[in-house]
Amino acid sequence: MTQLKLTYFDFHGGRGEAIRLALHIGGIAFEDFRFPYTEFGEIRKTTPLGQVPTLMLDGKQITQNNAIARYVAKQAGLYPTDDFQALLCDEIMEAIEEIIHKTVATFPMRGAQQKLAREALSKGPLTQYLRWAEHQLVAQGGNYFVQDKLSIADLKVFIWLNSLNSGNLEHIDKDLVLKVAPKLNAFCQRIAQTPAICGYYAK
Repeated sequence: MTQLKLTYFDFHGGRGEAIRLALHIGGIAFEDFRFPYTEFGEIRKTTPLGQVPTLMLDGKQITQNNAIARYVAKQAGLYPTDDFQALLCDEIMEAIEEIIHKTVATFPMRGAQQKLAREALSKGPLTQYLRWAEHQLVAQGGNYFVQDKLSIADLKVFIWLNSLNSGNLEHIDKDLVLKVAPKLNAFCQRIAQTPAICGYYAK
């Protein structure tokens, strides 16, 4: 049997959370290795590119979170088998990865510099990506991003929206999603009620 070990920070959210959710939803056994941020300096020395998440797959360490997410999603039945639908799924995943990268770039900033950067991010890229994602969702019927059923794309967007709604990102209005893309906000609330996701967080 394939042995899986996922290595990522010990919190709900971030780039590793959609992978955790997909594994849980798919009923796939894996070692969920979580570590505090204070240990990241040492953990990153053990990874190929100095970053997480990584997936240990039968002794081989795999990096790049979207690649890992796609692999896991295929095993869990959360990735389209149709090439065009897979393309749409990938489009969402890569777009969300882009905007996450833009947001993470503000993390090392402090004080007025971070405030100005995040205000600009909110008015510019965040608003642009939220409206685009909402348009994509509506174009697919309004319930899911691909094939009218839960996929890894939905999980990736769900985690991103949770982060924006959390209020933990200083200088980013926690009502931004509601104001800019209300249908996305409703999507996030609906996905949160998925039985498997409720069960995951209940643990």
